[in-house]
Amino acid sequence: MAAPNKDYYQVLGVSEKASADEIKKAYRKLAKQYHPDANRDDPRAAERFKEIGGAYAVLSDDAKRKQYDQMRKLGAFGFGPGRTAPGGPAGRPSRGEGADHGFSFEDLGGGFGNISDLFSSLFDLGKKGPEARKKGPQKGPDVEYVVEVPFLTAVRGGKVSVDVAITEDCATCGGSGAKPGTNLKRCEECGGVGSVAFGQGGFAVTRPCPMCFGRGKVPEAACASCDGRGSVRQRRKIQINVPVGVDTGSKVRLSGQGERGKGGGPAGDLIVTFRVLPHRFFRREGLDIHVTVPINVVQATLGSRVRVSTISGKKVVLKVPPGTQAGTRFRIRGQGVTKEDRVGDQYVEVKVEVPEKLSEEERKRMEEFAEASGLKH
Repeated sequence: MAAPNKDYYQVLGVSEKASADEIKKAYRKLAKQYHPDANRDDPRAAERFKEIGGAYAVLSDDAKRKQYDQMRKLGAFGFGPGRTAPGGPAGRPSRGEGADHGFSFEDLGGGFGNISDLFSSLFDLGKKGPEARKKGPQKGPDVEYVVEVPFLTAVRGGKVSVDVAITEDCATCGGSGAKPGTNLKRCEECGGVGSVAFGQGGFAVTRPCPMCFGRGKVPEAACASCDGRGSVRQRRKIQINVPVGVDTGSKVRLSGQGERGKGGGPAGDLIVTFRVLPHRFFRREGLDIHVTVPINVVQATLGSRVRVSTISGKKVVLKVPPGTQAGTRFRIRGQGVTKEDRVGDQYVEVKVEVPEKLSEEERKRMEEFAEASGLKH
């Protein structure tokens, strides 16, 4: 079984320790540089474009990349460390210096399974039946989006508006990719099947055809609005209902608001994850609301009544008893977050503020108070 003639990491120009984002960034840069539409006079660009697509097909898939790295490390592709396998079972000579540099997975014993299965799972070899590439209408991919929600909107419920980038059919050509008034013709690159295989010998990586974008047909004259792709990237403004009591990490699914389907299939869904923004006064813990209210020394000493804001927008009167110490917490029942049939409370912590400066009259009174109380200063 033949192996790739180039190291996929070298093809994309990245390190074998590159992150998924680094691999994606390198692929996009190279794909744009070598796309056949941008290099119509360079026949080698199409081959390079295929090579880049084949490398990205494997390295962008976590499972396939793991298997590829495993075989690459063991020298199964003829590059990398180039180690030879250790000696096999009794009666089988080890591969020493000057021996055949081919690699035998049988020498490794258990743990690697059938090598044909391993190659098949990595490079999509000869899939048939239910595992084959799906034909006909297919549901579009889901789109995930993080939405920032103001604190009070999250606890009370409401609406937020977001702009989501979605791929939609080109309005000019109706999704065909052809200039209005022209027709489509069979793609010569893939023979009309919509996919091409990258690789050598007994295996290949199957990917959508880069010339027809998987459609099997190409326009006689490309639509100017979408450059023949049949789709354009649009930003769509969507109103999202925020349920009462949502917290950071809560999700909602909007059916049919994701990417468009293939072959007339339904659109995917939009999955929204909420991230609640902090509030300058309120703080949430579960269904309970916590606030800190400042009071002065006189209020703490003699007692007082203070008005406290709640998340409902109303203010409640809190009785502060005489001799209240800094850090004392009071509970206001039923003024927390409501969720389904449960409701939390609001906790008020008092913070005693000491004046930084005193007038002469105020200082005199404080000294009189200290003397009468037997306090030294």
